Amino acid sequence: MKREAEARLHPLRRLIDDANHRYYVLDAPTLPDAEYDRLFRELQALEAEYPELAAPDSPTRRVGGQALDAFAPVRHAVPMLSIRTETHFEDAGALNFDLRMRKELAQGADDPPIEYACELKFDGLAINLRYEHGVLVQAATRGDGETGEDVTRNVCTIRAVPLRLATDAPPAILEVRGEAYMTRAAFERYNARQREQGGTPLVNPRNGAAGSIRQLDPALCARRPLSFYAYGLGETQGWALPATHSAILDQLAAWGLPVNAERAVVQGGAALADYHHRIAEKRDGLAFDIDGVVYKVNRLDLQRQLGFVAREPRWAVAHKYPAQEELTVVEAIAVQVGRTGALTPVARLKPVFVGGVTVTNATLHNQDEIERKDVRVGDTVIVRRAGDVIPEVVSVVPERRPMKDLVEPLHPPYVLPTACPECGAPVLRLEGEAAARCTNGLACPAQRKQALIHFASRRAMDIEGLGDKLVEQLVDKGLVATPADLYALTQAALAGLERMAEKSAANLIAAIAASRARPLARYLFALGIRNVGEQTAKDLARHFGSLDALMAADEAALIQVEDVGPVVAASLLAFFAEPHNRAVIEALRAACAWEDGVAAPRRAGVLAGRTLALTGALPTLSRDQAKALIEAAGGKAASSVSKKTDYVVAGADAGTKLEKARALGITILDEAELLQLLKGES
Repeated sequence: MKREAEARLHPLRRLIDDANHRYYVLDAPTLPDAEYDRLFRELQALEAEYPELAAPDSPTRRVGGQALDAFAPVRHAVPMLSIRTETHFEDAGALNFDLRMRKELAQGADDPPIEYACELKFDGLAINLRYEHGVLVQAATRGDGETGEDVTRNVCTIRAVPLRLATDAPPAILEVRGEAYMTRAAFERYNARQREQGGTPLVNPRNGAAGSIRQLDPALCARRPLSFYAYGLGETQGWALPATHSAILDQLAAWGLPVNAERAVVQGGAALADYHHRIAEKRDGLAFDIDGVVYKVNRLDLQRQLGFVAREPRWAVAHKYPAQEELTVVEAIAVQVGRTGALTPVARLKPVFVGGVTVTNATLHNQDEIERKDVRVGDTVIVRRAGDVIPEVVSVVPERRPMKDLVEPLHPPYVLPTACPECGAPVLRLEGEAAARCTNGLACPAQRKQALIHFASRRAMDIEGLGDKLVEQLVDKGLVATPADLYALTQAALAGLERMAEKSAANLIAAIAASRARPLARYLFALGIRNVGEQTAKDLARHFGSLDALMAADEAALIQVEDVGPVVAASLLAFFAEPHNRAVIEALRAACAWEDGVAAPRRAGVLAGRTLALTGALPTLSRDQAKALIEAAGGKAASSVSKKTDYVVAGADAGTKLEKARALGITILDEAELLQLLKGES
């Protein structure tokens, strides 16, 4: 019997896999539902009777499993980078991108147009699928681009994702990047069922997809109808890549991965604009939400030549569509105080459904914007979800403004308060700045709360469980005034807070304890210094190696750091000169251990203190491999060429970096010379 079962299992699994592919990917089912169900039950019965014959790529893996306590972190072999967003909604967005590419590639008017691959910009959750020898072994979220979360069991429930590639000769390693999403029809069906059963409906398809993938119980994810589209690659081994991005997508489709059909290969900027128009006309009729389209230089050799800037590829751009707009009424104008003291006016709106969600608040940005648009209480306004995320008031409908005696407006123009609404301290607006700010620093409860929320955020100290509501309670009850106070919290102190059971309190204390040993770069970012973002914090930590060295630096020393100019230097000097900030830092120093081997010290090595830039395709090293070798030798791999650059490593089809290096008299190396330079490392 076992031999018969073994002989039956393989063709049965392939038959079910084929049916899944035809139904969920090709949208061309060939098997009646009843027959599919019968075959699936047969497979379940055979695997239950002979568990030793179970396979890692069996279709039965899709039904979920035991719930997890938490998601394991996954370090991406190749970072999952974001792409630049083109701010012009009209043709200029496409034309500007084409002009940039022609300039970067030093193309003249007589050169042929650049070939581009055009795709939809899906509105879901970015996922990395890792296949080893054709079998799906891991799925991970983007996370911060460098480290994501292992969501393999949840992604296995997405029937459009093949558990095994449809090829007898798969690459040794193939990482596929794509988007998990929920169709509009699936979203409506799920919400209708939730309402019938008295459950909570999903807010929109995007949140439905993201929330489903991050369910700790894969059985819950399995009940939510998700789909997937592939759009790119991560790490690959054992595959001679095609010459173009479009050919890569063709091959992924041939291996059974879902690739959207609304893509095109076009020539030049005008054709990009045509594609943008064409998809805009189809947008409302698509089965899923999109918020724009994506253009990519199609040839991989040109992509390598163009390279990256900061954390974005130069060779790709997202060209978004105008957000959806609706009319509603401003019922009040409130003021929010941010972590840097900035006062942001917010319109409290009559609830309106726009951009897929019900909107009740919209930003008014600052006093200048209020005056420019002349927004007043009682006005009928056009509300837009800017970037499909943050609602904003676009304009007032003046003919609908409430009037007193038909002569003058019922409500006066709105003016921001001169005293902070949270603490009563004076509000100051510096010359040249758009924002007015509370002058009370961390003595202001609102700034204190926002500073703590930022400090605990995922990309900063990553204190899981310390959310907005809990921070509010901690500050209001006097338990926490500065970030350093978090490390003195006890379970007993937390016990009196709302919704804080014993286990929750223990988990939070453990999360706070775990954050004591974060890298110096995260700590610097967590401090919330104005104009110091995540990348700048990394650059500062790498350059100075210790907090004391950074705090002792003057402006001349600070601007030696890549991408640190006078504005950032002034922010750093002002922050460290403030006695209150110094006191908080010393308290944190006593509580945390970032300087005990956790900070990013200057490494010894032949390239210590040297900055190198890479351009073109090297003969044997990938860009990431070359960068890793440089950093391992104590050097910095910069994304651009400046007077601070010591060497430029140039390969085939080198671009404008090479020209700039020659103009600045910077030493130019090839791959062999780079490797020779690295050999001297002890």
